[in-house]
Amino acid sequence: MKTSIKLLTAIALLGGALGGTAIAQGKEQTVTWQLAKPIVLATGYRTTKVVGSNVYNEANEVIGTIDDLIVTPTDKVPFAVLSVGGFLKMGDRLVVVSSSSLEAKDKKMLLRGATKASLMKLPEYKYAF
Repeated sequence: MKTSIKLLTAIALLGGALGGTAIAQGKEQTVTWQLAKPIVLATGYRTTKVVGSNVYNEANEVIGTIDDLIVTPTDKVPFAVLSVGGFLKMGDRLVVVSSSSLEAKDKKMLLRGATKASLMKLPEYKYAF
C-alpha cells in the first residue's frame, strides 16, 4: 500500500512538472501549481532565518526585530511584523511594514529612513488569532 501511495505521489509531481494530469484515488486531477525557478529561489531568504532577526537603520542602530511574516491571499508582497520599543519582548509594540521595504545588506536587515521613534508612531498591530 505504501509503495502505491509513493508511486501516485511521484506521478502527481511528475504530472505537475510537465503540466499534465495525475490520477489519485481513481480520479483524474489537473495539477495547477507552478514550479519555482531555482535561480529565483537562490535570491530569496528563508523565513526561519529572517524571523527573529534584528532590523537596523542606516546609522547601524537596532530599531526593531522581525516578529513574523504575513502573506495574504491577494497581495504578492508579504508583510513584516516588527517588534519595536520593548526589552526582551516586554513592553514591545508590534507594527507592520511591507517586506519589500526591508533590504538585506551585510547579513543584516535594513529599513532605510526608519528610527525607533518613527516606527512607534505607526499603528499598533495585533494578531487576529
